[in-house]
Amino acid sequence: MPSMSDQQRHINPWLIAVSVMFATFMEVLDTTVVNVSLPHIAGSLSSTIDEATWALTSYLVANAIILPMTGWLASTFGRKRLIMGAVLGFTASSFLCGLAPNLASLVVFRIIQGATGGVMQPLSQAVLLEAFPPKDRGKAMGFWGLGIVVAPILGPVLGGWLTDTYSWRWVFYINIPVGMASLVMTQLYIFDPPYLKANAGRGVDYWGIGMLAVGIGALQFVLDKGQQDDWFESNLITILAVVSAVSLVALVVHQLTSRAPIVDLRVFKVRSYAVGVFLMTIVGFVMYGSMVLLPIMLQTLLGYPPLQAGIALAPRGLGSFIMMPMTGALVGRVDARKLLTIGLVVGGGTMIWLSRMNLNAGYWDLFWPQVIQGMAMSMLFVPMTTIAMDAIPREQMGYATSLFSLMRNIGGSVGIAMTSTLLARHTQQTTSLYGANVTAMDPTSQALFYQMRGAFMAAGADITTATDRAYAALFGMVMRQASIVSFVGLFQILGIVFLVVTPLVLLMKRPRASSGASAAAH
Repeated sequence: MPSMSDQQRHINPWLIAVSVMFATFMEVLDTTVVNVSLPHIAGSLSSTIDEATWALTSYLVANAIILPMTGWLASTFGRKRLIMGAVLGFTASSFLCGLAPNLASLVVFRIIQGATGGVMQPLSQAVLLEAFPPKDRGKAMGFWGLGIVVAPILGPVLGGWLTDTYSWRWVFYINIPVGMASLVMTQLYIFDPPYLKANAGRGVDYWGIGMLAVGIGALQFVLDKGQQDDWFESNLITILAVVSAVSLVALVVHQLTSRAPIVDLRVFKVRSYAVGVFLMTIVGFVMYGSMVLLPIMLQTLLGYPPLQAGIALAPRGLGSFIMMPMTGALVGRVDARKLLTIGLVVGGGTMIWLSRMNLNAGYWDLFWPQVIQGMAMSMLFVPMTTIAMDAIPREQMGYATSLFSLMRNIGGSVGIAMTSTLLARHTQQTTSLYGANVTAMDPTSQALFYQMRGAFMAAGADITTATDRAYAALFGMVMRQASIVSFVGLFQILGIVFLVVTPLVLLMKRPRASSGASAAAH
């Protein structure tokens, strides 16, 4: 009877890729698909929007805690068993989220959903990297990256459509058929490599699990709620930030001396991996930061409804969809570091392009920068993953992919938190600065005021009402100008961040697949 490893070798790797992509796409989609449904969830469950955000926070915290433990969980329970358990738990909790009668039960089910979903990204990446030979890993990562990049962009569009057409509960029910398909394909096409079975009898590092859960959980909470609670003006945020820092430092010290680590930090000895993790953190920072800015700008300044705002963001997904397979094919033929450099430079350039927008920007002014930005993102994920994982030993692959995914998510959380904070504070400062120039001594301001007051009086308002409306309209114009200046300033900062880190690519080694392809070409 053939062993499972023999069976794995005789399976078409693209069937394995489709199997894990179902799970990955479903999990990544759920990080953003709920966002646009929050007002409907709040109204349906008799809560405020602020309270309803716990449906997001609970998912992110549980997801962040489990994610770095994926390598250890896979070596303890086996990849196949862990993937099937995670998909089953995620699908069941999605169904329960849809049935939730109140906010408390929804939060509990979202915690389960986040915890079971946390293992899907790194597991699918580890499975793909082993299923494909080195020369084809670029194509595999291109396929995988397509889901990672497109899913969070598609999420708000799909969430808005489902909520408007049916109800917010269908945002969760949509996961059920995808989860069932993933379960069937995982059972048929995924098997554990022999070395995982050899590691299955190791002990449990309870101290490591505890420090990891407290440190990562507190950090994610601080990043998610910090802006809302005015950061360190809140005693809770301050305490949790200290707890997180102490727990994570203690975790690092403990893991370096543990014989059965929860998180194997030895992977950072590989220079290309260490640099890749840092760059992936920056990519998460810029990508998620910009994904927060654009919808807010479209809705608050340009007057887009939520669904149309989601559709206006779709060109980025289109660019990724076009470029991701091409990048995957190119990784095996040219030096992946060149592709990564192009991706960082073009990605930074498109952010600076977006910083040239004004209040008269239309759909097509946003379309082309986003299409090219989506292409650039494709040239980041695939080469970076290929280079970073190239020299990682197979038995450490699960640990490496889990840390890789964790740092991308943390970078994204930091990006969201920082851009939201900077946007609010810069808008406030710019409004005060512009408002100080709108005085009775400024002839331009006075001329505009009298023009608007005259228009309101011509429409039938008395002089008192017309005066109040003219002042309000004038202040609204100041606010809009201050806001657009803040938005474009942040886009410029994000673009500069990409350009500044680009030289770090020189510290990464050329992956073996690219080297082999180049040698064959010569």
